[in-house]
Amino acid sequence: MTFNPPSDVMIYDTTLRDGEQTPGVTITTDEKITIAEKLDKLGVDVIELGFPAASLGEQKTFKEASKLGLNAQISGLARALTKDIDKAIDADADYIHTFIGTSPLHRDYKLKMSKEEILDKAVTAVEYIKDHGIIAEFSCEDATRTELDYLLKVFGAVQDAKVDKINVPDTVGVTRPGKMNELITNLRQEINVPISVHCHNDFGLAVANTLAAIEAGAKQAQCTINGLGERAGNASLEEIVMSLHKFYDINTNINSKLLVNTSETVSRITGVKMPPNKAIVGENAFAHEAGIHVQGILANSETYEALNPEEVGHKRRIVLGKLTGANAVRAKLDEYNIKLNDEQFNTLFRKIKSLGDAGKTITDLDFRSIAEAIQGKPTEERIKLCGISVMTGDSTLPTATVKLDLDGEIKYRAETGVGPVDAALNAIQSLINEVVHIELEEYHIEAITGGTNALGEVFVITVDENGNKATGRATDEDIVKASIDAILSSTNKLLMLRN
Repeated sequence: MTFNPPSDVMIYDTTLRDGEQTPGVTITTDEKITIAEKLDKLGVDVIELGFPAASLGEQKTFKEASKLGLNAQISGLARALTKDIDKAIDADADYIHTFIGTSPLHRDYKLKMSKEEILDKAVTAVEYIKDHGIIAEFSCEDATRTELDYLLKVFGAVQDAKVDKINVPDTVGVTRPGKMNELITNLRQEINVPISVHCHNDFGLAVANTLAAIEAGAKQAQCTINGLGERAGNASLEEIVMSLHKFYDINTNINSKLLVNTSETVSRITGVKMPPNKAIVGENAFAHEAGIHVQGILANSETYEALNPEEVGHKRRIVLGKLTGANAVRAKLDEYNIKLNDEQFNTLFRKIKSLGDAGKTITDLDFRSIAEAIQGKPTEERIKLCGISVMTGDSTLPTATVKLDLDGEIKYRAETGVGPVDAALNAIQSLINEVVHIELEEYHIEAITGGTNALGEVFVITVDENGNKATGRATDEDIVKASIDAILSSTNKLLMLRN
């Protein structure tokens, strides 16, 4: 493979044209303007805003964008037809990307044209654009399935017509890195204008093929934010840019710290949510759970991270679950400035492991709630829960049976209520009153995060016969258990006040 990369690579973003061709995605004029401004701030060199000949709305978008004074050039796509090019010119595009299919499949089945007819249309289109003083980029659609001698002939002819760039599309993503490198190497022997590539991701090779083309000397990458596009999408801008920066020390005009922000904007507007494991910008791109990984990250981030999350505008996340190690838990406690003694820490660690084993994803909110509840639990517990059983249903009176350790004596009590929580609290309160008379002054419960398996956080205030008050807090996936734990926590605090 040839290795002769340029020192600088131009980024041609086609999120607003090819990316909008993602099935189910439609972007309004206002939304396109929002994304275009983001792309300009990001530092892309060319923004392919759309296909002016497609609709009046597209033409309006171009006219609106032309008033923004963007640093990026605004490109319009046009078939190699005068009527398409005129629409782009009338829409104030300062850059026109024109194309025509050249592979046998496109010649015979789509266009039903001869090689000579296609060549003539390509040259005529480029000459027409240049006669109007506009930058011209030309693509042989389905270039990677076009015969090399014919591809060279077409590109050579448009070069003679003064085209500014040629683009090599892998239209259905069927080439591989070695072949792409070889193709660009062959083209560079005959072509003197900058070569661009446009790779699709049908085999998951769009980024690899783009990088292989750049290794062979291609000067421009056509790509989209988040890899959006038809079928399996296009080459991902964020992956290409960071690969160029990190692997090749190749310059681009991209401000990489804005990649995540731009990605999130595009995802929100298009409605296409990124997979959590999406490279560079995915939610889990810099997330760590396994204990040995977290230990390494905390010592030196390079042990398990190829780049710093801040470089792309991301943040590192320590995820808690069944694979979590003690170092990750301590790091989280430090993050929230929560101080626990050894016994409390062990309780927290066991709780996290237990929730992880049960398949529960523990969010930062979950962690903080659990840790704070453990932190607030009294060190001396005269009353402890030993067991609980709840029976409820449409035709059953809600009944709870609880088993408590009251100052070393095991006692049981069953009570009814309007619901399982009420029944359980009635049983607890009935037993507790044998030690201290309490009244429940406040009771609040809420789900910490969304979903049917969310942890429930319960907060209570209890008051004894002397007017002393104490708070109690507990977090559990079982709201009945959380309610009981909160009541017992506040009651044990009241008992400590009496000592």
